[in-house]
Amino acid sequence: MLGFLDQAPAHGYELHQKLLTHLGEIWHASLSQTYNILNRLERRGFIEGTTLSQERRPDRREFHLTASGKERYEAWLESLSPCSVRAIRVEFLTKLFFLERRDPAVALQAIDAQTAALQEAIDRLRQKLRDLPVEGDFNYLGLSLRLRQLETLVDWLRECKVSLARGIL
Repeated sequence: MLGFLDQAPAHGYELHQKLLTHLGEIWHASLSQTYNILNRLERRGFIEGTTLSQERRPDRREFHLTASGKERYEAWLESLSPCSVRAIRVEFLTKLFFLERRDPAVALQAIDAQTAALQEAIDRLRQKLRDLPVEGDFNYLGLSLRLRQLETLVDWLRECKVSLARGIL
């Protein structure tokens, strides 16, 4: 929500529609969840709502980012996502969406930074696998699965970078 409000003030239904249109396969939120999120963000001081009167229609609230919300959003955009499938699929892909619209070159840098973080996690997992005493152990199977998932994410990030660099997205 902060990312959409960084682009322009909007009312709740409009924000929900943007979420569905641009990130609907990443974030699954009902309209009531969207309003609950907006209420929570407002209580925390990250957004402010202004009530707008409408002729022959119920009043609606238009939200905009506060200075605190902008600061939090910028810090989130600049941070690395955790090295897990879910974090990359949901959090990083959302960051990439907003970064690409702001500055495609910065989006490419974010892919490089996230890839480097994943590669470090892969190296740590490989070392853990080497240090395990018994290959037949379920710990080995679990670490092996995590390793393959992270390796797949690195390949996927390389594909994302190519698509972004070509302007396909």
